[in-house]
Amino acid sequence: MDTTGDIYNQVATVAGLLHSKGWSERNAGNFSVRVDLDTDIIPKKNFPLKNRYPELANQIFIITGRGKRMRDIAVSPAKNTVVIKIGENGDSYSILSIAEIEPTSELLTHLAIHSMIVQRGSNEKAVVHSHVTELIALTQIPEFCDEEKLNNLLWSMHPETIMFIPEGLGFVPFKIPGSKEIADSTILALNKHSVALWEKHGAFSIGETLDDCFDLLDIAAKSAGIYFICSQAGKYPQGLTENQLNELRKVGL
Repeated sequence: MDTTGDIYNQVATVAGLLHSKGWSERNAGNFSVRVDLDTDIIPKKNFPLKNRYPELANQIFIITGRGKRMRDIAVSPAKNTVVIKIGENGDSYSILSIAEIEPTSELLTHLAIHSMIVQRGSNEKAVVHSHVTELIALTQIPEFCDEEKLNNLLWSMHPETIMFIPEGLGFVPFKIPGSKEIADSTILALNKHSVALWEKHGAFSIGETLDDCFDLLDIAAKSAGIYFICSQAGKYPQGLTENQLNELRKVGL
């Protein structure tokens, strides 16, 4: 059974890290965590959802509040996040938290991702969306708006990337944020990858905890950063060879 104190501590830590990295300008970025809370709060009102998520019926989530800043969440997580419970038919939600704020505008994308996770029976409970500067910069280069080329670059820049993200990143061409189209594309990407990169926008990651989600983004950003540092020095990075990458694949975790 989760405790709100433990979860809010992790929320505060990860929100602070996202802000300190410069990946959450203004109110950019959002996250959600599926939790097992013991609560007897009776919801006062149900809010309809545009889509139905029967797999999430009666599930409880802690999710970023609409328009809330990561730097504020890091200081006061309970005041800047929302606790919601999905209705018994999966087509509505109610707010359990006291603060009168709405969930993030990316709510549908988060719920679609969690629904996919439950359907496939894996252990991820956390989802993070952040504007990872280094990864966004890569998608400004047409060559790397190709999933194969993108991953070959990231894997070759640093051994940690192929060891901790062996399946690579899923690439999602630009679509309007908050739309059903981008939610559907993100689901397809995250069904095969632990990180989905939105062209010229940011990235989503999934993990068992928020810390796990942050780690994945941090590792991918490190590889992208190494590429840019070498490029700024006027040298195209040599990168790990295919033989070296194959040896690392054998090592695994």
